[in-house]
Amino acid sequence: MITASQANLLFSILTVIGQAIIIATLFVIVVSWKRKKSHKMLVFLDKHGILFAFVVALVAMTGSLTYSEIIGYEPCKLCWFQRILMYPQVALFGLALLKKDRSIRDYSILLSSLGVLIATYHYALQMGVAPVTSCSAVGSSVSCSQIFTMQFGYITIPMMSLTAFSMILLFMLGLRLHDNLKKSSK
Repeated sequence: MITASQANLLFSILTVIGQAIIIATLFVIVVSWKRKKSHKMLVFLDKHGILFAFVVALVAMTGSLTYSEIIGYEPCKLCWFQRILMYPQVALFGLALLKKDRSIRDYSILLSSLGVLIATYHYALQMGVAPVTSCSAVGSSVSCSQIFTMQFGYITIPMMSLTAFSMILLFMLGLRLHDNLKKSSK
């Protein structure tokens, strides 16, 4: 059985790796967009982006379930909203992979954009940047500003969520950009 400290370290390391991937993906998207030509890494992302997004969504879902069901951290209201936006993406990406259906990207862009907004607000609450509101005002819940884990001086559970949503969003925007660049070159 995994302990809280083991889970914190594992998911925090994955978060840092994810943040490095975000920076690299942003670079590739900006370079491709400016040149109006797909960078070779964008072509690679185009081939494997749905699989990468599936893996990220699956790890995010596994992480949130590990924290709540194995370690015993009660999710707050904002955590539930993030789960509502992430969990269906696992099934949708899985189905998209089976059917080789790229139309998932537009749905995922919407879900992930909302997830980025909620996770950003949630993280801001925890860091004291946003005014603290009581999540428990709408029912029984732990406070959304409660910090269950803090790794490397900045990684909390909402930062993990923000990183996962951002990765998926950038992967899907990369797919859209590549498709648009292919259309414009014809």
